[in-house]
Amino acid sequence: MRSTKASNAVERLRTRSGNSTYVMSARSDGLFSLRVVADSGGLETVGSPLPMDEFVQFVNGLSAAPPKRVGKLDVAFRTQLETKKPVPRS
Repeated sequence: MRSTKASNAVERLRTRSGNSTYVMSARSDGLFSLRVVADSGGLETVGSPLPMDEFVQFVNGLSAAPPKRVGKLDVAFRTQLETKKPVPRS
């Protein structure tokens, strides 16, 4: 059984790391393992076989996430909040 959630995590890892040789394998016991093509041409297992949710967390932790995009309106709102001084109450 192949999981879209796990395969999407591996695809994100490929994009973030720039290494397209990462491969996911699903075992018959429901565990997922991450493999990478070695210099010799064989597959090396990265980490240990894990259940799907733990596998996704492991794969997401291997490479840093891209910085969040911040729009012009977000920046303007943030600066407005920082420059606004609280009004003293009487």
